[in-house]
Amino acid sequence: MSIIFAILIFSFLIFIHEFGHFFTAKLFGVKVNEFAMFMGPAIWKKQKGETQYSIRCIPIGGYCAMEGENEDTDSPRSFQKASWWKRLIILVAGSFMNILVGFLLVVIVNFFATVPTTQIESLRSNSSLAWENNIQPGDVIVEINGMKLERVSDFDLIMQKHEGETEFDVLVVRDGKQVLVEDVTMIQQQYEKDDEGEAGLFYGLTWATRNLSFAEVITTSWNDCVYFAKSIWMSLGMLITGQAQIQDLSGPVGIVGIMNSVAAAAPSWTDALLNLLFFGAFIAVNLGVMNLLPIPALDGGRVFALLITTAIVKIRKKPINPKFESYIHGAGMVLLLAFMAVIMLKDILMLF
Repeated sequence: MSIIFAILIFSFLIFIHEFGHFFTAKLFGVKVNEFAMFMGPAIWKKQKGETQYSIRCIPIGGYCAMEGENEDTDSPRSFQKASWWKRLIILVAGSFMNILVGFLLVVIVNFFATVPTTQIESLRSNSSLAWENNIQPGDVIVEINGMKLERVSDFDLIMQKHEGETEFDVLVVRDGKQVLVEDVTMIQQQYEKDDEGEAGLFYGLTWATRNLSFAEVITTSWNDCVYFAKSIWMSLGMLITGQAQIQDLSGPVGIVGIMNSVAAAAPSWTDALLNLLFFGAFIAVNLGVMNLLPIPALDGGRVFALLITTAIVKIRKKPINPKFESYIHGAGMVLLLAFMAVIMLKDILMLF
């Protein structure tokens, strides 16, 4: 089921990308000859009005074929006849839709997410050595040795700064009042599958959690998407510098396999669904960012060519034959498909 769901998410992201091109083309009066999911020979097609809708047999990509997109035509509704700014919006609309959907998916995940607070929910089993002198469940830790504790990550930083020390003065809020608990013993201990079902080094407590507010959901989701975009640029930099190799890349087959692993590692179906949605959001932002790269055949390459040719036309006062640009993008598409085939073959071999 997780594999099927992963394939559905991936297919939806392809659909929403092409729909962005399709919607803006229709909005600006550009004729759309075909709206296709996937590539290769058609296994289903239907003509509705001026547009043919089809599903093709090779589950890679898709396209929105517009009149006069790669060749000159006399049609007043061709892509080339549209204003340059309309063509620009049509070209970037696919990536915009991917990034927007990625953001909305993260919003959904963060709506159900909880974050740890600085309130003690419970003491771990056999934790009497770790927390002595009247630290109680329900206490909200405000300061440790005079250092403010605003988030759980601050606790780890304070412990690292005072490494080797075992006794601390802890300021807590208890029943609405601040209470200073002196000489609290804090010792990191090894726990083997305690009451919380976790094993590892802990300080003997678990933190209470809370749901995010609406404002926090929006800001956290935005920050998550920014982090996605930054990580993609970092990965591209690692490829260019040689820090990452081609075997580190994944295509559709590898991505579906990873999503299946992500779902399988979740403790429940609810967690599996949220994990898949979060990973799907990462893929959506990834598709949006990657498609804006100035590479022939990608939307970014077409945007780059549009800006260059528009500037040249302004200077020369003569239109440029769109066939020249189509040759460049055609060659880029061949190389891109060949590269994707290599990555897909690598992913299939890795499955076995």
